[in-house]
Amino acid sequence: MQNRNEYHESRLATTDEHGHRVTLYPEDISGIWKKRRKIIYAILIGIYLILPWIYINGKQIILLNLPKREFYIFGMTFYGHDGPLIIFLLLGFVLLIAFVTSVWGRVWCGWACPQTVFIDSIYRFIDRMVEGNARARRKLDESPMSAIKFFKKALKWLLYIVVSLHIVHSFLGYFVGTHHLIEISLQSPFKNIELFILMLILTGIILFDFGWFREQFCVIACPYGRMQSVFMDESSYVVGYDYNRGEPRRGSAQEKSDEGDCINCYRCVKACPTGIDIRRGTQQLECINCTMCIDACDEIMEKLHKPKGLISYTSENILEGKPNKRSFRTYIYILGVFLVIGGLFITVSRRFEVHSKLLRVPGEPYTVVENDEYEYLNRYTARQHYYGSEKLIIDYQVAKEFKDLATIVSPILPKELVNNEELFLFIKFKKDLLNNGSAVLIIDELLYKGDKLIKTNKKEVKIVGPLN
Repeated sequence: MQNRNEYHESRLATTDEHGHRVTLYPEDISGIWKKRRKIIYAILIGIYLILPWIYINGKQIILLNLPKREFYIFGMTFYGHDGPLIIFLLLGFVLLIAFVTSVWGRVWCGWACPQTVFIDSIYRFIDRMVEGNARARRKLDESPMSAIKFFKKALKWLLYIVVSLHIVHSFLGYFVGTHHLIEISLQSPFKNIELFILMLILTGIILFDFGWFREQFCVIACPYGRMQSVFMDESSYVVGYDYNRGEPRRGSAQEKSDEGDCINCYRCVKACPTGIDIRRGTQQLECINCTMCIDACDEIMEKLHKPKGLISYTSENILEGKPNKRSFRTYIYILGVFLVIGGLFITVSRRFEVHSKLLRVPGEPYTVVENDEYEYLNRYTARQHYYGSEKLIIDYQVAKEFKDLATIVSPILPKELVNNEELFLFIKFKKDLLNNGSAVLIIDELLYKGDKLIKTNKKEVKIVGPLN
């Protein structure tokens, strides 16, 4: 009988010789790497579930309100016209992934990807709780339909649905608002039919992917798995098999005294969630660096009283006994990350400055003022752009050097600064200020925090009057 763990190198472990899917039943492995991943998974799931329930100054810490095009992120408010900032985020994410991959290999897939985190932490836990260990699950699937099998399958998928609904509702909380989402959930679905349909679609996708498709997404659909070879080199850390120490394996044609440490138990293959044989090399695209095979092999080595590390988190250079020097492009990646972060920081910090424009109101260029010490009047609008959370008071006054020649009249100044609000200003001035019918006037834009003046911005405006 052919060993199911042996397959031709020209096909995937998840397909048979006819191209049909082979269902995997990865064995549950314990070990130091598994414990580390559990901690990371718990932190990531906790952040995902708890974050939308945190509020700062009455606002959800992360709320992406797409209909209003308002985005609250850690106390800062962004709007639709801040879309160019996404360029920084996307470019920074790509460069960060490139850097991380060039140093630690496909660590994202095995340690932080939602696909891996949710499936390994929750969905496979449901599998083991309802259907038993890997052998019991395989036996159950291969057995004919019975009342017990139907009950276990129905219970498993019912739990899948409950978990998927919770994941999707938590996801929607980032866009709808958690408090509002609770109100919506208690109402009839027909009152928010679009959101209800979206929830059903997303739940269906999660059920299909996390409940059934699983490793097929990593092997077939995930673009990152195809890009990793571009970012990685011989110095990148990967899950690797020490060929020099392990070969020739037990059961080969070699004398027993010449055998390596690998006893050909296939424990590493049985533990792999994508079904690969790590002994075939470090450049297999299906490997997600989950380190399950490391714990599996270390467990066997410990029982055989041999050193651990036959499979380890290493690099090709280390396996070949070469110095593990970082390539120049790794430093280019991290430099790019810092440049993008710096650009994002500068751009975001400038948003909290007050940017304003004084524009002339269309219509008559000037008005003659009668029975007043000032002879002429120009009308302007002042539009402010300010995204800060601090309450500021704004006022406009003529600069000192023009005090005797012009003044600003506005019944609403000073007032609290409001983003994108238009203020109407009237500038009255004397004829002596004009030179050939026009002049440049300096206006002080005064910003107060409470009663304290915190900043003065100089603005130039052109005033016009009669030529004579």
